[in-house]
Amino acid sequence: MEIMEYESRYNQKYLKKKSAVFHYTKRFMDLVLAILLLIITSPIVLVTVCAVKLESSGQIIYRQRRVGHHGNEFILYKIRSMDESAESGGAQWAEKNDPRITMVGQFIRKTRIDELPQLWNVLKGEMSLIGPRPERPVFTKEFQVLYPNFTQRLAVKPGLTGWAQVNGGYDISPEEKLKLDLEYINTMSVKNEVHILCKTIQVVLSGNGAR
Repeated sequence: MEIMEYESRYNQKYLKKKSAVFHYTKRFMDLVLAILLLIITSPIVLVTVCAVKLESSGQIIYRQRRVGHHGNEFILYKIRSMDESAESGGAQWAEKNDPRITMVGQFIRKTRIDELPQLWNVLKGEMSLIGPRPERPVFTKEFQVLYPNFTQRLAVKPGLTGWAQVNGGYDISPEEKLKLDLEYINTMSVKNEVHILCKTIQVVLSGNGAR
C-alpha cells in the first residue's frame, strides 16, 4: 500500500480469531440485503437523481477514492449533495450547516439517501453493509500520525453503516470514532450486526448525526 505501512500482523492475528462461518454469513447477508435494498430504493434514487440534476449542474453520482480492507483503495459512489466546486480548494471535512451543501443535498444527507449508491460497492465486495466508515487517503494519512493504531480499522471491510455511525456519526471526534470502530471489530457477531442494522433504521428515521 502506498499511503502507509499497513499493520498486517495485527490483522492476520485478528482474522484467525474469527470464525470462517461468521465471515461467510456476513458476506451472504451483505449480498442478499444489498440486492433487496437496491430493488426497493431504486425509485427513490431515480427521483433523487432527477432532483439533483434540476437543482444544479455537474455530475450526479459523485466518485471519491477511499481506503478500504487491508489498505486497498477503491472508488466510493455517492449522490452529489454539494455544489460542484465544493472542493476546489482541496479536501475538507463537511461541517455542520455547511454552506456548500445544496437544498436537495440537505435532505438526502439527513435521510442518508446520498449513500445508497454504495450498495454497488457492497455487491462488488469493496464494502460491507456494516463496518468502519472508509476514509479518504489524505485523512487516513493524517489520522495515522495522530492515532498510531488507526490502521487497525482496516482489518475488516469498511461499511455503509457501523457502530461509530449509529453512535454519533459526524458529531463525534475521529478519536471517538476510532474507539468505537475497534470496539466493533473486537466484538463482531451476527447478533451485533443485527443490532447495528436496527439502530441504523432509527438513525435514518431521526436524521441524527447527519451533516
